[in-house]
Amino acid sequence: MAGLAESGVKLQCTFKITGVSIQTFLLQIYNMEFEEFNGIPGQSSFKASPNLTKRLAAELNRPFTFEYSKGQIGEIKTAGEVSNTIVNIVRGIVGFLHVTVKTTQRVYELNELGIHGVCHSVYAIEENAASKELYVTQIVDINDCHQKAAMYQGMALAEENKNTQQRGKNAVATVKYAYTVKSVEGGGLITKASAHERHHFTPFNVKGGNCKLQATRNIVLLKEMDTVGKPVTGQVKSRGNLMYKMEKGVSPIPVVMLKLNDPVSKIAELIKRLAQDNIYQLNSTSSSDVFALIQLLRASTNDDLESLWKQLSGNNEHRRWFLDTVVEVTDDRVLKFLANRFKAGDISANEAGQALLVAFNHLTAEAELVESAKEFLTIPFSKSHPLLWNTVVLSYGSLVYRACANETPCPVKTVQPLLDMANNGLAKKDDKDMVLALKALGNTGHPLSIKTIMKFLPGFSVKADSLSTWVQTVAVQSLRHLASRDPHSVQDIALTMFADRTIPAEIRMLASMILLETKPSVAVISAVVELLLQETDLQVASFTYSQLRAISRSRTPDNQHLSTACNIAVKVLAAKFGHLSYRYSKALHLDWFHDELLTGASSEFYVLRNGTSAIPTEIISKGKLYFIGRILQLTELGVRAEGLKELLTGRSEITEDFGAIDFATIMKVLLDWQSVPKNKPLLSVYARVFGQEISFLDLNQDVVQQILKSVSLTASKENKIWNIIQHLQNGVSWHWTKPYLTLETRFIQPTCLGLPVEISKYLSALTTITVNAKTVINPTPKENLRELFNADISLQTDGFFGVAKDFFVFHGINTELFQCGAQLNSKMVKALPWKTYLKKKAKENNYELNFTPCKKTMELLSVNSDVYAVSRNIEDPLSDKMTPMMPDVGDLEQSFTANRKETDTIRNYQDEGSEIYHPKLKYCTQASTYGTAFCTQVEAKRVNYLKEYPLYYFLGYTHFSCQLEPVRSVNPVEKIKIQISIGLQNHKLEFSQMTVTQLVQRMNSSHSSIFGSRLLQGTDAAPEPVISVRVLAISPNVKEVGYEAAAYYTPAKQRDDIELIVSEVAEEVNWKICADLSVQKIQAEAKAHFKWGAECQTYEVALKVSTAGITGPKPFVNAEINWGDVPSFMQALGKRVKEYLPGVSYVMGFYQKHEKNTDHEVSAVLVASTHERFDVKVKIPELTVYRQEIPSIFEIECQGKSHPKPSCGYPPSQWCRTLEIAVECGVQKQCMELLATRPDPSMPPVEVTVYYESLCPGCRSFLTEQLFPTWTMLRDIMRVHLVPYGNTKELPELNSFSCQHGEPECQANIIEACILNVTDHAAFPVIHCMVSSSDVIKAAPSCLQLYAPSVEWGAIESCVKGGLGHILMHENGVKTRSLSPAHTHVPWVTFNGVYTDDLEDKAMSTLFNLVCKLYEGIKPPVCTGALKKLNRSFC
Repeated sequence: MAGLAESGVKLQCTFKITGVSIQTFLLQIYNMEFEEFNGIPGQSSFKASPNLTKRLAAELNRPFTFEYSKGQIGEIKTAGEVSNTIVNIVRGIVGFLHVTVKTTQRVYELNELGIHGVCHSVYAIEENAASKELYVTQIVDINDCHQKAAMYQGMALAEENKNTQQRGKNAVATVKYAYTVKSVEGGGLITKASAHERHHFTPFNVKGGNCKLQATRNIVLLKEMDTVGKPVTGQVKSRGNLMYKMEKGVSPIPVVMLKLNDPVSKIAELIKRLAQDNIYQLNSTSSSDVFALIQLLRASTNDDLESLWKQLSGNNEHRRWFLDTVVEVTDDRVLKFLANRFKAGDISANEAGQALLVAFNHLTAEAELVESAKEFLTIPFSKSHPLLWNTVVLSYGSLVYRACANETPCPVKTVQPLLDMANNGLAKKDDKDMVLALKALGNTGHPLSIKTIMKFLPGFSVKADSLSTWVQTVAVQSLRHLASRDPHSVQDIALTMFADRTIPAEIRMLASMILLETKPSVAVISAVVELLLQETDLQVASFTYSQLRAISRSRTPDNQHLSTACNIAVKVLAAKFGHLSYRYSKALHLDWFHDELLTGASSEFYVLRNGTSAIPTEIISKGKLYFIGRILQLTELGVRAEGLKELLTGRSEITEDFGAIDFATIMKVLLDWQSVPKNKPLLSVYARVFGQEISFLDLNQDVVQQILKSVSLTASKENKIWNIIQHLQNGVSWHWTKPYLTLETRFIQPTCLGLPVEISKYLSALTTITVNAKTVINPTPKENLRELFNADISLQTDGFFGVAKDFFVFHGINTELFQCGAQLNSKMVKALPWKTYLKKKAKENNYELNFTPCKKTMELLSVNSDVYAVSRNIEDPLSDKMTPMMPDVGDLEQSFTANRKETDTIRNYQDEGSEIYHPKLKYCTQASTYGTAFCTQVEAKRVNYLKEYPLYYFLGYTHFSCQLEPVRSVNPVEKIKIQISIGLQNHKLEFSQMTVTQLVQRMNSSHSSIFGSRLLQGTDAAPEPVISVRVLAISPNVKEVGYEAAAYYTPAKQRDDIELIVSEVAEEVNWKICADLSVQKIQAEAKAHFKWGAECQTYEVALKVSTAGITGPKPFVNAEINWGDVPSFMQALGKRVKEYLPGVSYVMGFYQKHEKNTDHEVSAVLVASTHERFDVKVKIPELTVYRQEIPSIFEIECQGKSHPKPSCGYPPSQWCRTLEIAVECGVQKQCMELLATRPDPSMPPVEVTVYYESLCPGCRSFLTEQLFPTWTMLRDIMRVHLVPYGNTKELPELNSFSCQHGEPECQANIIEACILNVTDHAAFPVIHCMVSSSDVIKAAPSCLQLYAPSVEWGAIESCVKGGLGHILMHENGVKTRSLSPAHTHVPWVTFNGVYTDDLEDKAMSTLFNLVCKLYEGIKPPVCTGALKKLNRSFC
């Protein structure tokens, strides 16, 4: 690209082809020259590399022979010592002869072998009769190869996604060959041959900008000559055909170029240097040297590794560095090395587990290596520690999974040891062995493991039915990888378990998860829907429905077809299961996907419960990353608490809601943990990375016993904690450093030149932790840990924590001799040094922390990245060159530095006349009192004309840092002191005289008094703060300055008060911040005031939140913010918000109304309109914005609304409203029969909307004699919407309404509007009862009691008398006034939103027949009669 740096190589030579026999030819290469380019085209040129030229010539000058017949290259031969790199270059040279010419066709297509593999080619031939020449053009789509010469590494754990592969590519390559063929006697002579190959790569879709690589080959015939005698070829052996041959094992890392001779001494020297550089704190400049170390280790032999172990294992630092990096030798050498360590027992179980976990997961997945890895399953040392044995078995399963990804079918011998382990565990009925084997089988995803796994699944085996639920759940989850590898078999298994209502609900819910992982068809989803319609377990129904509902909203490509099927399923099931609250099992799915970049992410969260208990049985969280062609499962965490649930379930002393007051009771119950069976863990936790389970922990009785023994206050001197305290008194020093290669993905394919083009991504992390600590305890504990509570303790500590992450992306040519291409270098460094002194005084119950402020700039976080054009060669290491792709800006560099005491504004700089965008800015927040400033620096360099491409944000230099800087002041700060005092002197618990059980027993009794002194009303006594904090700056010969804060808490029966006061510690300073919070328990509201300034009197902001309606049928929350005087910057911010709110709300779909609202106030009302939607109204001065029916990602529980608590005291009309009601009322069978005869739920019902007045005689007649009877018989195919407003006039200036039939009608309208809002489905029967009575208003309470007994009349009164009723009437007025055509009378009836005179005539006479006619689905049997014609009457 113009103006950007590039790199490249050029090879020039003269070669001669001599016939050895009819089909055998000799290739001889002369005058070899190798040149490199690195710089900006037009400003730089190719430069010769004489040393590398000499090395290349030495090998290329050897004789090469090849078979050639009918335009096809056959076998290539040369000396055995010639490297593959040289042979591949020869393939690129002789490849020009590989062409198929058909003189009978001008255009034709072939699949033929070439250097890129067996690829699809298109030929076009043009003939020049005058010169007797043919011009042959061949186009090869390198992406369309049936047998491709390419290598993928590090992507086996990323699942392929064909959908995104079809929609876009992140790597595209094509090559065009052009030949000039001269007609000669007996055939044709190629006089010219050229090739032009292009590669495009981007992390995103190639349409969004890309990195380009171009390969060009030009061959010209110099002369023809006759040869005398037979050419001498020497001893040669076959090196394969024309197809490019990959290097055996791992090719060189593309970001380093090293001479690999004498690796032992180089490795030892490098490890010692790295260990010394990071001995106390992180040396980020050397963190990238880890790649050089790995490259050297990969060049070492088995004997080299053993020699290095002998040299380095005696030093703890060197030993750890070697073990952490030798695991990146990704072939049989690392297996032999680790096997020797396991057999010799010269490493600890901890070292062995860490090393083997990384080695197995980074090992090249080949069948021979899997066979070698089996040995670790039989070495006795592997079972020396439970965690080590788990790591060995799980890691072996992961290795098998990656091996099976490269080989189809996967041999059964690879998984046989795990199958035997599972069968043996089943025979011995050992839960631990079965769980471990099943988890490992789950990691393998081996198709032949299904039969063994089925032995542990309930319903498929007699033995499985007697297994614990723990084992069964693990068995179900072990199908997760098979769901994608063998979806049809897994679908049958999962659907069978899901349909079996005799097995535990938890198993069925997990089966539904696995079923949906198979991406089932619409037919399978339909079967699930039918099963759910008959489901009696609400936990299973809620969980499965929530999964379907979550997936129906998914936009990720793997759910493209499944989301459609789930969308249909949700519409069928919503009426029955959509109301179930979060007390039931739920699944939540959130995702994002960018259709242009073809990248995205998703997260899933599952909560599984059994029965009616609110305690989850299992919680699972997982995340995925989507990029072109691949789906990567990032992390998955799962917690299973079956034992804990059994311990807490059925305890009468614990309420169902688990309120905060139950905490002490729960703690008391947990002390009875020994009642849980020993073979059942209290808690099980597992972790999976990239879909592979790497670790799990079962918290059983033995583990709990060890933990309680360690933390017991009666711990004796033999306890581990006691030993730690003794070491701290003597002083401890601990250091830990760990290098880790987090990511290595590589894609290598050949070019027409025989040189490999590589796309690689590398991420390494180097972590360093250093801790030095010494403590003084007075008096020293002599008997047990209780004595620490009454002792004065001081702790002096210093240390360092740091992480350096190096990220590289390389696109270019990579061989063991030279490299050239584009390279992204990115480094992120986190560093946190500390030196503190902590004191605790037991009698005063306060703590003090001292530390020194920074004396020099301390960088806490830095991120640097740049893109370079790189060139390296092995013979001239000093000539290595990395040129930034962005040129120097020179005079365009501008900087903006902002330094203010507290806050400032970030500004950008850009030279509009330049193509280079180069902002530099610095932002600092000073704390001059403490002599410190926190600064953020940002610098970037970009090319303006690339802004439309995503790569714009990566191509160029970027720097970001956060740092602490010293601030010069008149009085230099010597140290910073933090004092914390806890005001519990009057109510302090005597811990030293209490056991854990006694502590739990006193928690409830102390709940109301533990927070210190009460605020004495009407007295002069000052309240005691719950906690006070002073942060002071200490300077020599100067009084302490800084800030202090005190918090007060005053609990009472009706309300709790919390107050926080922050003030400055200095002479003649009255600046303060006062914040208080009052929580009204009875009114269910909270008020907060925030004041600051001189004696907290200058500025004020108040907040009020009311949740009084949160438990009502339609939960709602009110919030108000009021303010008085505020600072100018807050006023400016408010004006800016006021300017942007109309536009932002419009974009978000909100309606707007310009009206006069309260000054200096912002209010918001959020109302749950249904279980999955809510309404929002926000008022600011002079503007109101509102929106209805906003979809909620959570299902909202609306109590007492359309789904009242089951009770057979409810009218029969509500018995079949929900499955929950039907089951508890004993009419489930009858409801199922009723549902079976109902119309197709997928067909839309007839929407009948009536605009009316409550006291209008014509309206009352229509409602009672036409609408209600029709609705009673046709409620399954029609929906009725009532809008009580009619000819009412709204009077905004009086905040009231004027009704046609007087004030009683206004009151009745509001009552009916509130009934519609609160009772929902029961509203029509209630309103029909009212309008059928002689006195509509007086009949309302009794009608409500009759048809909606779950709703209290007080709720309606609160709505009518409060602001909600007025809001509802206003909304009805908006609906009525927006009718088109405008209404001229009432009742005004619309059908599916449409009004016509013909429809109204039929509605007033034969509404029943009209609804039957308008319904588009299959007519119900009742649609046969007609109602009597009424006399029409209007108001």
